[in-house]
Amino acid sequence: MNAKTALKYAEEQGAKFLSVRFTDLVGAWHHLTYPIHELDEGSFEDGFGFDASSLRGWASIHESDMLLVPDPGRMWMDPFAEEQTLCLIANAVDPITKEGYGLDPRSVAQRAESYLRFTGLADTVYFGPEAEFFVFDGVRFNNDQFSAGYTIESDEGHWASGRAADEANGPNQGYRIRPKEGYVPVPPTDTLSDLRSEIALILERCGITVECHHHEVATAGQCEIDIRYATMLGTADNLQLFKYVVRNTAYQYGKTATFMPKPLYGDNGSGMHCHQSLWKGEKPLFAGDGYAGLSEMARFYIGGLLKHAAAVVAFAAPTTNSYKRLVPGFEAPVNLAYSARNRSAAIRIPMFSTNPKLKRLEFRPPDPSCNPYLAFSAMLLAGLDGIQNRIDPGEPLDKDIYDLSPEQLKDVPSLPGSLDESLNALEADHDFLLKGDVFTPQLIDRWIGYKRDNEIARLRMRPHPLEFSMYYDI
Repeated sequence: MNAKTALKYAEEQGAKFLSVRFTDLVGAWHHLTYPIHELDEGSFEDGFGFDASSLRGWASIHESDMLLVPDPGRMWMDPFAEEQTLCLIANAVDPITKEGYGLDPRSVAQRAESYLRFTGLADTVYFGPEAEFFVFDGVRFNNDQFSAGYTIESDEGHWASGRAADEANGPNQGYRIRPKEGYVPVPPTDTLSDLRSEIALILERCGITVECHHHEVATAGQCEIDIRYATMLGTADNLQLFKYVVRNTAYQYGKTATFMPKPLYGDNGSGMHCHQSLWKGEKPLFAGDGYAGLSEMARFYIGGLLKHAAAVVAFAAPTTNSYKRLVPGFEAPVNLAYSARNRSAAIRIPMFSTNPKLKRLEFRPPDPSCNPYLAFSAMLLAGLDGIQNRIDPGEPLDKDIYDLSPEQLKDVPSLPGSLDESLNALEADHDFLLKGDVFTPQLIDRWIGYKRDNEIARLRMRPHPLEFSMYYDI
């Protein structure tokens, strides 16, 4: 699609406004809204000027002027706006060099795809994420000098089984999801089936193909909606739109959705398993006659992912809360091994079909709190480094990792146990990310500094409510 196509679409849809969407360093969507008459063919070259100085992790005051240049290849009508509003995804562009801003996440993903083509190894990488999330009836939290705490409200949660009937929630009819027993029940136990169907219909209207939706394992509204795979950049765009649609649809239903990886203690967290495969032309490059039907290239890609996994998760599992999900012994994919079918390995090779076009690998440590442009790019570059350097992933681990003895596990490396450790790993191992100028040293330094100063340090300095019960009488 081009500028003329976008302008024609806007006219056909009766658009009155234009919402230009872009992603900050941490991964949140932002937008500026213009009357539709401000959009013309030149907008797709010249962009819209904006001040980037107040965005998290972005420009400082002396370099705050930026351009937002819309991509005519990704547009839809905002399903939640009262007035007809055309949405376009934009790149942040340096107004002087007219190149993608070094800290703009979408520009990173574009450079990653360009680098892939430059290597000649493949011309396309496909990503298919499984972004889990929770839908609650409400949430309260406070962090003051003299108090801290949170409360999750969910009538579906097992803890609501003893509540009294009241005007707000109606009668207590007894259907509840016990901890870790929420996988694919039918209504009325699954209270969110209609909400997920509504989300699926809105996603389809916005150009995203939905393959399946269901309740996930945890109590209190854990959900999964699977969307069709696409190119890496297309999937990252789709994931940003996916999260927007999920949050806004839940909001319209009087509920609240979160992609926080571990909101509930003692139950499953929300992951985002990432399926990925390389193609050249019409040929799937991961299909072969090796283990689990993999090609040699796929094995080396796995080798690169496993070698650099500790650094990759600094982008793919990027919050302090992420490591409350990635805990050894709780079915979390913390052990750096690969296997066919075994979901306890960090990398799984799905075995649903023998069709070569469906041959892919699934990297399981990521979670949906990540910035998809950065996380997907880091995974791709780790895999490409494995191919370029022929990194052998070793033998597959087809046993249940959690049944292995400490002696058997001693040679199986594991992921970092905290965000701090993953940032240390990124600091020590990031040369593979600098290839093709995909990531810049400035972005990596800014990411590490932001996470340490604004997330790790803040959590480290604050007393935790649990510490009162453990230490108050010490």
